[in-house]
Amino acid sequence: MLFLISKRHMNGKEIALELEKRKGCKPSPGTIYPALKSLKESRFIKETEEGKTIRYTLTSKGKRAFEEAKQQFCRTFSDVF
Repeated sequence: MLFLISKRHMNGKEIALELEKRKGCKPSPGTIYPALKSLKESRFIKETEEGKTIRYTLTSKGKRAFEEAKQQFCRTFSDVF
């Protein structure tokens, strides 16, 4: 989710649709929103209200966490590629 939100500000429905495109199945709201709540409580994302829509953006802490995860992924799988 941090990866998707790092690309652009998204709402929960957009995140679910993007995951469906990438994974082949759409996660339920019961999966998406608890995960978003956890990321918000960890201060990795913040909410911005746009009318009735809530969009999620990365905080500076979220950007650092995403970069660290991306570097770890690259270190782990660099030999595979």
